[in-house]
Amino acid sequence: MKKVKQKSLGFLIFFVFLPGLVLAQETLTGKTVEQSTGNIIPFVNVVEKGTSNGTTSDMNGEFSLSVEKLPTTLRFTYLGYESQEINVTSSSPFTVSFIESAATLEEVVITGLATSVKRSNAANAVSSISSQELVGRASQPTLDAALAGKFAGALVTRNSGAPGGGVSVKLRGITSVFGNSQPLYIVDGVYIDNSSISGAGLNFVSRAAAGGSSSSQDNPSNRIADLEANDIERVEVLKGASAGAIYGARAAAGVIIITTKRGKAGDTKVSVQQELGFNSIINFRGQRNYTRDIAENGFGEGQGDLFAQAQQNGSLVDYEKEVFGEEGFISNTYASVSGGSDNTTLYGSFSNREENGIVENTGYNRKSARLNVVHDFFDDKMKLFVGANYIDSSSDRGFFNNDNSGSTIGVTLTSLPPWAQLSPNANGVYPDNPYGGSNPLQTIALITSRENVNRFVLGSTLDYDVYQGQNSSLKAQFRFGLDYYQLQTTALFPKELQFMDPANGGINGVSALGNTKTRNNNYSAFLVHTYFTDDNITFTSQGGITRESFSINTVNNVASDLIGSESNLDQAGNINVNQFRRDQDDSGFFIQEEVNYQDKLIGTIGVRADKSSNFGDANTLFYYPKASLAVNLHNFDFWKSDFLTDFKPRIAYGEAGNFAPFGALFTTLVGNSIGGLPGIGVPGTLGDATINPERQKELEFGFDAGLLDNRIRLQASYYIKEVDDLILQAQNEPSSGFTNRFSNAGSLRNEGLELTMDADVLREGDFKWSTNVIFFRNRSEVTRLDVDPFDLGGFGTGLGTFRIQEGQSATQIVGNSAEGSIIKLGDAEPDFQMTFTNNFSYKNFDLSFLWHWKEGGDNINLTTLLTDLGQTSNDYDDFSLDPSGQLSNGDFRINSLINGIAAPFVEDASYLRLREIALSYTVPDKVVQSLFKGYVSNIKMGLTGLNLVNFFDYNSYDPEVSNFGSNGLSTGVEVTPYPTSKQYLFRIKMDF
Repeated sequence: MKKVKQKSLGFLIFFVFLPGLVLAQETLTGKTVEQSTGNIIPFVNVVEKGTSNGTTSDMNGEFSLSVEKLPTTLRFTYLGYESQEINVTSSSPFTVSFIESAATLEEVVITGLATSVKRSNAANAVSSISSQELVGRASQPTLDAALAGKFAGALVTRNSGAPGGGVSVKLRGITSVFGNSQPLYIVDGVYIDNSSISGAGLNFVSRAAAGGSSSSQDNPSNRIADLEANDIERVEVLKGASAGAIYGARAAAGVIIITTKRGKAGDTKVSVQQELGFNSIINFRGQRNYTRDIAENGFGEGQGDLFAQAQQNGSLVDYEKEVFGEEGFISNTYASVSGGSDNTTLYGSFSNREENGIVENTGYNRKSARLNVVHDFFDDKMKLFVGANYIDSSSDRGFFNNDNSGSTIGVTLTSLPPWAQLSPNANGVYPDNPYGGSNPLQTIALITSRENVNRFVLGSTLDYDVYQGQNSSLKAQFRFGLDYYQLQTTALFPKELQFMDPANGGINGVSALGNTKTRNNNYSAFLVHTYFTDDNITFTSQGGITRESFSINTVNNVASDLIGSESNLDQAGNINVNQFRRDQDDSGFFIQEEVNYQDKLIGTIGVRADKSSNFGDANTLFYYPKASLAVNLHNFDFWKSDFLTDFKPRIAYGEAGNFAPFGALFTTLVGNSIGGLPGIGVPGTLGDATINPERQKELEFGFDAGLLDNRIRLQASYYIKEVDDLILQAQNEPSSGFTNRFSNAGSLRNEGLELTMDADVLREGDFKWSTNVIFFRNRSEVTRLDVDPFDLGGFGTGLGTFRIQEGQSATQIVGNSAEGSIIKLGDAEPDFQMTFTNNFSYKNFDLSFLWHWKEGGDNINLTTLLTDLGQTSNDYDDFSLDPSGQLSNGDFRINSLINGIAAPFVEDASYLRLREIALSYTVPDKVVQSLFKGYVSNIKMGLTGLNLVNFFDYNSYDPEVSNFGSNGLSTGVEVTPYPTSKQYLFRIKMDF
């Protein structure tokens, strides 16, 4: 009986488990590693092709996945590596080896504050720039300079060619008249300050603002130049509101997202890179072809004899070359270490850049140290990133740009003839310059104009996998960012200077010290939920809260009438102090939903809400929606084309904001004297607490296409960008005591076209050739203006100025005509821009170059006018401008000035520039091993050139340099700036 029961139990167990045996699943196991090193690659996505069945490899690279039957195909994907599909026929463990993707940094783009999407699924034309494209082939002196010519939609203008930066980046046209026009920079989640803060004392000496411009024109650098470009892994550029709406009230001018380098688990890798070279001026204006009669007629009685005497004894001096003829030495050292364990990786770097300028006693020195650490803990459920960056920089920027006191170096040069004798005597004493208000050689030798920056940037991101299921997951992310720096500006103009002598109208020496402290903090928390359906539809939901605070405090102290040889501020007869403070707190929230149907249809909808102390009502929420749709037609079954491999039409809409400029929400107070007693007054412009922030609405549509198995990749985008609630200054009732008031009084539109082509032209054996072509153009129009047309940004209609006028371009340049009317003379907006990049490689040699063509776009060139007035213009005696042929060029321009005719001062600023060229050679591994016995793994050396070849008809140093490069509109006004340089560098890089 017992045996019967045992048999019955056995049959029962058999029949209970029979369905499971009939429907038995196969369990597949394996490991994911890097092919070149054998190092483990964790968190690889493993999906059974054609299903939603998937898993992820663990920290040890091991995975396990149950499938219904064999054979089956598994798809393995990991960011930065080539995706793989493996046909599995048995359940034996296997290893999957990954190789790095050639398009690593092109695979994903930002779609939210805590998520990204594959580029092939993106609905916006987000430009991505890899570290290789940024500085891997050709090193640039600053980060913002490295961006020039690398992506569509950007107008890059320099407000100075001095070492240490001073660059304006405008994305898709002008977005504000008085407000911010610079993009928001975010580095590893940290909101980075990019202010251009004028130095103390320079404008006090030059009196530049007295000439009709409200800008101090003090030649400042912008603070994004502090960042070390070699630390950067990739840059993503969200060029308008359709892509940047999720950043809300700060994103109207675009967003530039920077990700720095991370370490990789495995053997520690040390790299050292050294560059040595020099720079020189791009273009000399040249000097007038003097004769005895020209000297006598142009400079006065007796000057012809002085010219003839100097010509005879060989003492003529080309002062332009004397001032700008230095070949500044450049040394750039960069060292990095990368490595770590399975749980912790780190990337550390140190850089030191020393760059002497083309003017003696000018230069730039920056030291930067970075440490990025990533740690995984709690069974791989939590990942912590901490990045810290310290920068110590110093720049000597000289004394240039506009001047109403006859003191700046550039303005003095405009009236300096070559027979002037200005060199110091044996005792080092400089003679006075009888042809101008200062001796430029003395100014260069004796003045100090310096910026010192100490900066600390700290960013931290914590990712926590709250839940991981078969069909869904929930992730939390927390971010903290801090950007703190102290900027000290020092200016010293000793009393020995010619223009400081009271006998010459001077103020007996100036010592100035400025201190600025800024701090940006940002905090955020996000939740991201992902759900996969059985039909392979993915829902990605995210939401979060954000908070940002910004504080700036600038104190400028200017002391004049120095006592003796003292330079301390308290050792002076007069001391002037002014202070500027601003504190701002912002907070908001956002939600976003993304739906992905089998990588065929990808739709996104979301909204950002912000409130700020910089709104009229600090508790009012402003909402910024976004929506987009991308359709991968090539993923549908009906798509059959060997020629047009991929085709994705896309459309996106978004809104973003721009804060009111300082003083628009309230009426500022200014110090004055009332009856000889100190008091406070108000300026002529009235603030308005009810002003709304400017709002940008952008519609972008276009397509991405891949031809011939994606060997050729095309991207086309057309955008319409409306800016409403434009903040302007309207005229006020005179009886109120205010002449102007801030008001939401206009709208403007930008429309543009962007085309990009990437192609693998040739891959034959050891020879490879790839190319990139970018074309873009933008047109703006003031569509509504509730105030009278007004001028700004220049020096009046007699010389050419910008005018805001309904129905006209926002960047039009107008001036007086011969008939006395005001007419349009040009436009600062280029007709179009194109860049053409080629990369060639043959065996161990690599050659790359980048041409940049800017067609159209006008500048107001007042440098030439000043040289006319000083009788020194290189083309003064040519006869190419006067239609009647009666007046020489110089006399024609001076006659136009006398009659208030502005046309001769507005010039075409087109150029064709070889922006970068680099040739490198990688030493063969066998040679490296034999020389260094395994201590060195790689050696690469090469030559780099920046701005070496330039074609333009613009009658000055460089059409890309403007006095007001950091301002909204006035990016095309030039008054004797510090000229741009071209650079020659030798580079060697060694990996240990």
